[in-house]
Parts: sequence; structure tokens; C-alpha cells
Amino acid sequence: MKKSLTDISVLVVDDDISVLRLLKRILELEGIRVLTATGGEVALGVFEQETPDLVLLDIMMPDMDGYVVCRRIREFSQVPIIMVTAKSQDDEKVEGLNCGADDYLTKPFSAQELVARVKAVLRRTSLWDEYLEPGFYLHDLEIDFIRRMVRVRNREVNLTATEFRLLSYLARNAGRVVTTQQLLERVWGDEYSGENHILQVNIARIRQKLGDRAGSSRYIITRPGIGYVMAIQKDRR
Repeated sequence: MKKSLTDISVLVVDDDISVLRLLKRILELEGIRVLTATGGEVALGVFEQETPDLVLLDIMMPDMDGYVVCRRIREFSQVPIIMVTAKSQDDEKVEGLNCGADDYLTKPFSAQELVARVKAVLRRTSLWDEYLEPGFYLHDLEIDFIRRMVRVRNREVNLTATEFRLLSYLARNAGRVVTTQQLLERVWGDEYSGENHILQVNIARIRQKLGDRAGSSRYIITRPGIGYVMAIQKDRR
């Protein structure tokens, strides 16, 4: 069952107390329960005790930066993570995504942008729509839509919610080229139009986890300048 905003808890992590209070206030006005932490070690402790539905994670912190915290969380949880940074360089964004983050926010940002991003991430990482087919099979890849599970050579692959949603959408459209714009709109939302690098990083991360290679892909094939296509599936076993 999908949760309403009033059932959601968000862990906000920032070493700047004034920023922490502001973010807490903005989210609480939306009815969201907010947990706070002023550093990485504290955040990991709060996360373990409270199991929040989403983490809003600052990158630049003195005791443990957000990249390390993100990697530590990803060792045992696929909860959605939004990285917050004061830097706007693409390499900062890509590093955050490579750590396992689902999205990023660049300071300064408005209250409206913060709320929109939180809602977008929660929307796309909530329970997936009902499937007409229970699974997808291709070579040694198996996607179980009902159990939200992916296996390669009978080994379970640990995907984030966003990665699973992206892979599933490609699988549901197997044999059909899906444009970059279509993927951004369907998986992330209309507000992510033009943010091609967030798609590229997630595709690369999925390929790495599947043991796939861009140059000789068995699963996700790149159509340069257009988008991606999932190879045709075999008959179900």
C-alpha cells in the first residue's frame, strides 16, 4: 500500500543547524515527519533506529562526508537518498549518483524545489504499478516484477528503487527503442527534462551490476543520439 505524505518520515542530515531547522520546517509544513542529524555518524545511528522513508543528505560535512554516508547506507538499505550540495559541477552530481543516490539538489534552492524533488523521488520509488506479466527473462537475466527482484545467473542483483524502475520500464518495452526524454519523463518525471546525465549514470550503474558492457551489451543496447532498447526477451521458462 502506498503511503500518504503524513505517513512519510524523512531523515535530514546537515551540519549547519540553521539549514537543518529550515529544511525541517519546510517539510513539516507538508505534513512530513522529519528526523534530523548534524553529522554522518549520528545520521547512521538515527537511520538504523528509525528506518526513514527517505534521506536528504548534505555532502560537505566535517566528520564524514555525504558520499561515505550514502555508501554506508547502501550496504544494507535501498531507501531513496537525495544528495544536497553547494557545488553545481556535474562531476559532483555524478559522484553522488555513483554512490547510490537517487537524486540531488544544488544549493541554493527554493522551498518549492525541495518539496517537488522529495515528492518526485517518493513517487517514483513507491510501489510499482500492477504488471500484466509477472516476470521478464532474457539470457540469464530474470526480473520478477511482483517481488521486485532481479537475478543474473541465479544470483540476486541489488538495485536501488530507481534502478529497478528504470530497468523494469525498459523490460516492459523490450525490443522497442525508448528515447532519453521518454525515460526521464516516465521514470523521473516531467521536471527532469533535459537532465540526460542522471539517466546515463543510472544506465551505467545498472549495466555494471548486471555484468553488462556498453560496447557489447546483452541486455540494454544504446541507440546513440536517441535512447536505449532492451533486447528482445525469450519465451518465459
